[in-house]
Amino acid sequence: MTTEPLFFKPVFKERIWGGTALAAFGYDIPSEQTGECWAFAAHQNGQSVVQNGMYNGLSLGELWDKHRHLFGHMEGDRFPLLTKMLDADQDLSVQVHPNDEYAKTHENGELGKTECWYIIDCKEDAEIIYGHHAKTKEELISMIELGEWDKLLRRVKVKPGDFFYVPSGTVHAIGKGIQILETQQNSDTTYRLYDYDRKDAAGNLRELHLKKSIEVMDVPSAPNQQTVRYEQTDDLQAALLIECPYFSVKKWDVKGAASLKQEKPFLLVSVIEGEGCIISGENEYVFKKGDHILLPYGFGEFELSGHTQCIVSSL
Repeated sequence: MTTEPLFFKPVFKERIWGGTALAAFGYDIPSEQTGECWAFAAHQNGQSVVQNGMYNGLSLGELWDKHRHLFGHMEGDRFPLLTKMLDADQDLSVQVHPNDEYAKTHENGELGKTECWYIIDCKEDAEIIYGHHAKTKEELISMIELGEWDKLLRRVKVKPGDFFYVPSGTVHAIGKGIQILETQQNSDTTYRLYDYDRKDAAGNLRELHLKKSIEVMDVPSAPNQQTVRYEQTDDLQAALLIECPYFSVKKWDVKGAASLKQEKPFLLVSVIEGEGCIISGENEYVFKKGDHILLPYGFGEFELSGHTQCIVSSL
């Protein structure tokens, strides 16, 4: 059994709404429309790859399939989570995601998609779409048919450090000028409800999925904001951002050193600011902003030192 942290090389996705902000994390981004960094990914549409140690060169999917001991011999036909970093240089389309039951039936056994967002950075007065104002399904359909999007959609101002839980069935969109870290179920299923009548590179309107969107959408809307719980240990402030059936997400803010213990099947650590070191026994593992590190099952006690901020997800 390995007791070393596994550093992952992300997969990058170019999007019509992407930009260049992800380069600030030290990445060699593929273009000026880089929208997504798939940091921990074991999906058919993208696999992040280990870049250190005895598993160097293996994808997260291969680790899950062939080295399940790294995850405490968890059961399941696929790795459960997908961690992304997103740069919204322009508004994303207004979307909604299905739950597990609907996705299994309508999307060839795909998982549903519940997700959450940590706002890493944003421009002043940036906003997201988070929920809607329709009280009934009939009112919803009428407002969509009449194109009353400003009346229908609920807009929320955001600032760096804000956190949003986005369960399946929630209408949502990331607005321009926002960078987020997203933790979600391992799914790439998205229903596009509205896209501002934008055209793709070929001059075509992008496909909408109105029927499926209406079928899976929560009506009335019930955006689910969470109460963040804080805990101070040594020089570490740990904020529990969300604990739900699909994932648990914390923020670690380290200013010095703290003793910790890995007691989960795995921990996914994304470094969003600063630098530091993981000390395990006599071994030291240096990390920096933009690194993504998996602490496997059985990693045990370790010390975290430095001046850094990390988003940490697990089950």
